[in-house]
Amino acid sequence: MLPDGITSAEMHMNRPILLVALAAISVSAFATQPSRVYLGSPVAQQQHLPFSSGVLVGDTLYVAGTSIDPSVKRKLDPAQEARVVMDRVRRVVHQAGMRMDDLVSVQVFCTDLGDYAAFNGVYRTYFHGHYPARAFIGVKRLLFGARYEVNGIAVRAH
Repeated sequence: MLPDGITSAEMHMNRPILLVALAAISVSAFATQPSRVYLGSPVAQQQHLPFSSGVLVGDTLYVAGTSIDPSVKRKLDPAQEARVVMDRVRRVVHQAGMRMDDLVSVQVFCTDLGDYAAFNGVYRTYFHGHYPARAFIGVKRLLFGARYEVNGIAVRAH
């Protein structure tokens, strides 16, 4: 069905103009897509693992699951391990030119929910003011014998 007042012949004559306009809109949409920056993981590089520590898309950073370095031989207490993990998260956030307060969402996976208070005692020291939305999830096991794994999403404050 044609819009009121437009004949089939007029629509056919304007078809090339419409196609050019649609092509311009498509090119414009691709031109405005934010770039992606992949932040390397030393652990992944050393062990040839298929992941990045983080991916920065425009002003949004996606922080990969972060736990203790598998080369850590001695067993850490819950608070020490929380600090190591949060320091590693902070390194990724800083590598992207952001601050911990730019985190808007965090997931914490933990093998012992009894370590909730120990983790929180360390976690709260990494933020000033508001905390990101967060899930604290109990799991049976984590890679490398880790107690915690943390991932998150940060959005650069303007």
